[in-house]
Amino acid sequence: MNFKLFSILFVTSLIAAAQSDRDILLKEYNQRTVPYISVEQLHKNPGHYLILDTRMKEEYEVSHIPGAIWVSEKMDEEIYAFAKANKNTPIVVYCSVGVRSEDFGEQLQKVGFTNVKNLYGSIFAWKDAGYKIVNVQEKVTDSVHTFDKNWAKYLKTGIKISDRPSYE
Repeated sequence: MNFKLFSILFVTSLIAAAQSDRDILLKEYNQRTVPYISVEQLHKNPGHYLILDTRMKEEYEVSHIPGAIWVSEKMDEEIYAFAKANKNTPIVVYCSVGVRSEDFGEQLQKVGFTNVKNLYGSIFAWKDAGYKIVNVQEKVTDSVHTFDKNWAKYLKTGIKISDRPSYE
């Protein structure tokens, strides 16, 4: 087997393993109250959506999906301008893997937003699919904040950044 073919098979197996790990995690923690959108679907037409990053500020500053707006983990209608937007605006929420973003999406639904999607696998799946991410200066980067060392195992590509200890 040549090196190129081996490399492709190896990377594909890593991504498949990450996907199955994410599937298990999301089935355990999410209720599917916010419909999913795949990274491939979002990548095809990102300008169609208002993309909201629901992670902590330091996570967003390390990297985020291009065009995403940082909104933190808890929605406050009084603060965020998007809350005054058309309630039918297509919105995609994301976090590290899709757990915190489901919570945020539920909050949006409670205040009347009707077209909210949760990015399946979130920024980890986006990066693992080979799509670009940018830092706070909007420069392309390979670094991804993994929240803490426990969550880092769900990211298979890129440079893992975390200043938090694991809680095992």
